[in-house]
Amino acid sequence: MVLAVVVAGLFIAPLAVAGQASSGDVSSSDGGSTEAIVLDAESVAGRQVVAIGRDLVIEGEALRSVATLNGDAMVAGTVAGDLVVLGGSARLAGSARVQGDVYVLGGRLDAEPGSEIGGRSVAYPDAPSALLLLVEGPTLGLDPLSPTVIGAKAALMLAWTLTGLILVTVWGRSLGATAVEIQSDPLRGFIVGLVAVFSMALSVLFVNAFAPLMVGLPLVLLVVLAALVLKLWGTVAVFCSLGVWLRGRFGWARLDAVATVLLGLVALGLVKMIPYVGVWIWTAVSLVGIGAALTTKLGRHEPWIPSTT
Repeated sequence: MVLAVVVAGLFIAPLAVAGQASSGDVSSSDGGSTEAIVLDAESVAGRQVVAIGRDLVIEGEALRSVATLNGDAMVAGTVAGDLVVLGGSARLAGSARVQGDVYVLGGRLDAEPGSEIGGRSVAYPDAPSALLLLVEGPTLGLDPLSPTVIGAKAALMLAWTLTGLILVTVWGRSLGATAVEIQSDPLRGFIVGLVAVFSMALSVLFVNAFAPLMVGLPLVLLVVLAALVLKLWGTVAVFCSLGVWLRGRFGWARLDAVATVLLGLVALGLVKMIPYVGVWIWTAVSLVGIGAALTTKLGRHEPWIPSTT
């Protein structure tokens, strides 16, 4: 199940395992360095433990899920929930006990004899790290107004700016057609997007459960790639649609297509900076965009099943 949750999280929400480490439960490996987060052998973490850009070592007991983004995880103690490693490898010592699932993307899973995994274990060592590019985080238990979170959101806005400039420059007409669909019926886009996201997540879960690795891995990567394209296209189309509305609202009729997209991006970027509320609004934006991208077939309005008559 964790695989489906993570795949869905790539395009509708922050990491599903995001949370907070309880104060005092986790210490750095050298008394203040950021090289690793260590849960000592005698310590208990009551909430999720998350490491960003550093290694994670669990020697004690984590009562909920643990996750690391762009770092390795080593477990010698107990994890009551899931272990999720994105952009790194996981190593389970002989004394490790993971009661939930173990999911590793972009690294290896090494489980020593004696270690126990209560749920499923899945590892995709060759998955490209670019699949993590659009994870909507990390808020990950940090203060929503901390410099780290604000900086991460600003960097994400820069990435969206570059994406928007490329799409509107190369496929401006088709992107505009998707934006028109969003303006005419955003609720339809939301519903179609919601159904599509969960359908893709369930497809990944089904393939992972029943297909051999040599067949399942390419299919999973194909689904993730399709989801990524739909999110990129649809979200930029939402920027365009919002920019058109703002342009008409304030009488800025002279703005060209690029400026219109940037106007919508800036508006939604400011919304994203709002703690908690911004995440939910961007989730809705992603679903509306994905649905519109599917409905318009990336702006071409061609039928998905060609007529034979």
